[in-house]
Amino acid sequence: MRLSVEIMLRGNNHVFTETIVHPSEPVAWTEDDVATILKAMLRATAKAQEPDAPVPADITLRGMNWIVHPSDDGGVVIALEIHSAAAVAGPIPMAAATLEGLIGRAVAAANRPGVVH
Repeated sequence: MRLSVEIMLRGNNHVFTETIVHPSEPVAWTEDDVATILKAMLRATAKAQEPDAPVPADITLRGMNWIVHPSDDGGVVIALEIHSAAAVAGPIPMAAATLEGLIGRAVAAANRPGVVH
């Protein structure tokens, strides 16, 4: 699955575009797949912020806000917001409630004590 990601940095009017490639289709996604997508979105945001810096190897899914929103192209998009940027990925051919549940469980799993991703 190829997902387009649009990144907007605070204080910058330029929209950065990246592509995330995930090996499985959304119909087969689990919480782990969604965590991988969210982390890829955050890595793309880090790259837009500092293009010459190394891409972060380890990312924790906390300190961000997210929503799932209907897309004009059909399906839904994932919108993330952190203190310094926002990123939107999609469209994803999935019901909003299904994706919201997967994201909620992925973020909750990442924040349990003793869980290592």
